Amino acid sequence: MIIVIGMFFGLILVGVPIGYVLGIAGVAGLVQIGGDNFLSMAAQRFFGGLNLFTFMAMPFFILAGEIMNRSGITGRLAEFADALVGYLRGGLAHSNMVASVLFAGMTGAAVSDAAAFGNTLVPAMVKKGYSRPFACAVTAAGSIIGPTIPPSNLMVIYGSLMGVSIAGLFAAGILPGLLICLVCMAVIAALGRHLGLPKSEEGPSLARILTAFRYSFLAILMPVIILGGILSGVVTPTEAAAIAVFYALFVGIVVYRALSVNDIIEMLIRTSRITGIVFLIIASASILGWWMTFMQIPQTIAAWFLSMSDDPNVIIALILGLLLMVGMFMDINAALIILAPVLAPLTLAIGMDPVHAGIMIILALNISLMTPPVGACLFVLSSVTGERIERISKSLIPFLIAEVAILVLIAFWSDLTMFVPRLLGM
Repeated sequence: MIIVIGMFFGLILVGVPIGYVLGIAGVAGLVQIGGDNFLSMAAQRFFGGLNLFTFMAMPFFILAGEIMNRSGITGRLAEFADALVGYLRGGLAHSNMVASVLFAGMTGAAVSDAAAFGNTLVPAMVKKGYSRPFACAVTAAGSIIGPTIPPSNLMVIYGSLMGVSIAGLFAAGILPGLLICLVCMAVIAALGRHLGLPKSEEGPSLARILTAFRYSFLAILMPVIILGGILSGVVTPTEAAAIAVFYALFVGIVVYRALSVNDIIEMLIRTSRITGIVFLIIASASILGWWMTFMQIPQTIAAWFLSMSDDPNVIIALILGLLLMVGMFMDINAALIILAPVLAPLTLAIGMDPVHAGIMIILALNISLMTPPVGACLFVLSSVTGERIERISKSLIPFLIAEVAILVLIAFWSDLTMFVPRLLGM
């Protein structure tokens, strides 16, 4: 066990991609417990780790996000958000948050949100007088709304691996996602005068809101179709993802006339690359996960947590600390796949609802997307805008504190998470 764990962390430290690290460590573990005879398990687990129908939703949602970025749907959503809240002090920052909520209901990927708004809203904010680090920080803070409000790729992974209702997870993510938006907007308002954030000279305008709504109606309709279909039980998450791609293509090609054949080819290539990376991590982690199960590591960790305290509140606090710490240094897809089988039984042992536990775990890892040293959204924004990661991270501190506070609230107040699922009878 020590050899496998040492190899795992050693390979990470020397910079080997996480997908390869998981596979190499998993194969080493198989050899350790069964020699050459167990090597055939590697291929079986590699395939078995991906042999879940619900995983088909992920490439469809990724492609839908690519289409929306390229076709201008994202820009129209941003204009509608600006019409709603742009008149406030720090109006474009508030618009960024509201746009993140609208965009979240389509793709469920934080990196897509960060890339889209890093290319559009960050330059617009800088032009209006916002500092670039602050504009990037607002975008990073809003980007984690994407994988919190459904649809969410992380929820698809968690639900598929742990046998938890994906529709239930989707429903449970709605209120936490909206709460993140509202609290981050409160942070922007609190910082408004201190930072001298710009304020529009124009007041709220119903005419402008109606014009922007009409201009972006087809874009706004998309999350209604996706979430309405899933939560009503008419379609599965995978079917909804395919519908999202078809709808985005129809709007982008027929209505907006913004996509060419070359655009579609480029989007398919990019989607394939992103999907390949995520699926390699999932498949490789399946090998390591089987080894961990064979060695009873999840049971050992659960017993260790329970030996420290039998108070559910203490155990929840320990779980949150572990997730936030691991997320700072590991890809969140890999962290979810490795830690979910370890932590899920522990949450059941202290009486947490599986859906509530899933949202808590997912949100904790989402926050890691904007924490150095390996926060994916930080790297995306840095590469898109040219801003240094350390400057973005400094501006992120108030938002990070606020979102950790929301995580704690959600972890210890189950009714906040479970209200919508219970309302829908899930």
